[in-house]
Order: sequence, then C-alpha cells, then structure tokens
Amino acid sequence: MSTWFLLDIAFYSQNLTQKDIFPAIGLTNKAPDINAIREVFETSRAMFVVALLGTFPGYWLTVLFIEKIGRFVIQLVGFFMMSIFMLILGVKYDYLRDHNKFLFVLLYGLTFFFANFGPNSTTFVLPAELFPTRVRSTCHALSAASGKAGAMIGAFVVQTYTLDENVKKIKAAIVALAFTNMLGFCFTFLVSETKGRSLEEISGEDGGGGGDQNETRMAATVSVSMHGNGRFEEI
Repeated sequence: MSTWFLLDIAFYSQNLTQKDIFPAIGLTNKAPDINAIREVFETSRAMFVVALLGTFPGYWLTVLFIEKIGRFVIQLVGFFMMSIFMLILGVKYDYLRDHNKFLFVLLYGLTFFFANFGPNSTTFVLPAELFPTRVRSTCHALSAASGKAGAMIGAFVVQTYTLDENVKKIKAAIVALAFTNMLGFCFTFLVSETKGRSLEEISGEDGGGGGDQNETRMAATVSVSMHGNGRFEEI
C-alpha cells in the first residue's frame, strides 16, 4: 500500500519535463508556434512514442520475468533505478536540456522503462496475492486508492509548485521525487515474495502449519444432505 502510494507520486509527476523532452526528440513544436489542435495531436503522438519505446517493453519484460526473478527483485530494482535516473535528471536538468539532449531523452525513457519493469507492475500484482481471501478485494481497493492519493499529490502539489516553470523549482521537485522513489525502495523490504507460491500458501490458508485448523478449514461449513424423512444428517 505504501509503495503504491510512493510510486504514483513520482510516476504521475514525470510529465514535469515533457515540455522539454518532446521538442528535444523532434516530436512536438513549441506551443506558441502551433494551434491548439495541432498541439494536442503532437503531444498525443509523443506520448505514444514514449509508451511504445519505454512503457510497453517494461511491461512485457515484467510478464516474461516476474515468475523467474520474482516480484520483490523487480520492484526493488525498479525503484532503485528510477531513483538514480531521476536524481541525475534533477541535478543536471538545465545542462541536459540545453547541451546533451540525447542523454536527457535516454534518462527520461529509462525512468519510464524501469517504472514499468518495476513497481508500476508489481504494486498492482502484489495486493492481489498477499492479502487473505476474505479481505483480498477490499485491501486491493485500499491499496489502489492509496496509489490514486499519490497520483493526486503528483498532479496537483508537484505540478502547482512548478507551474511558473522556474528551473530551480523543477530541479528541486525532480530531486524530491528521486528521494520519494528511494523511500519506495526501502519500503519494498517489508514486502514478502510471492513467486512460486499459491494464494492459499501465501495467506496461510493451505491447511498446513501444525495441528491447529487454519482459518479456511474452520470457515468451511459442515456438508448436509436432505433425506426423504425431512431429517438433516451430517456427512
């Protein structure tokens, strides 16, 4: 729940640099040079290219490796790499924007890649596996809600802070987001690995663990059958 919250603060704040990244890779023109409809089209096209080259490959690598290296490692590495790339972007923002656009674009794309080959995938998967059956849907919803709360902070608090496009504010915001990712890295150590385990085993509902009956077995009702004489008999 906490990692989903922290991820979405950073993930939904990454558009801080879009106005510089997209012109740098030749996908958009400056807003004063085009009309509103053209601006929407170019921005949508640029976002599609970023998704195609960064987001989608990250997702598919997660699909390929999530059962091989596990959710814990993917999330841990994802948070760590996002922290590194965003820290570099924050510290060297103006230099990269003006003097090394290729590296600027590369770091930006890698941040998206490791978000999706990382916590943006695993924070959705883990709540569906970690919580016991009786509260799984509720707790997954609460985890998702915490993520949306983080997204609201990213979309409103961070965006409002950098609305005047002051470079120092943007750099400070990106560095703060890098430390937010590092907090997610630290909180990941509290998450259990679920690779190769059934949902019943993860939640302790598989019938193991000594002589005591587990919660699932105690919750199972006694089967009854209805006989012709109207009497219920335990099976």
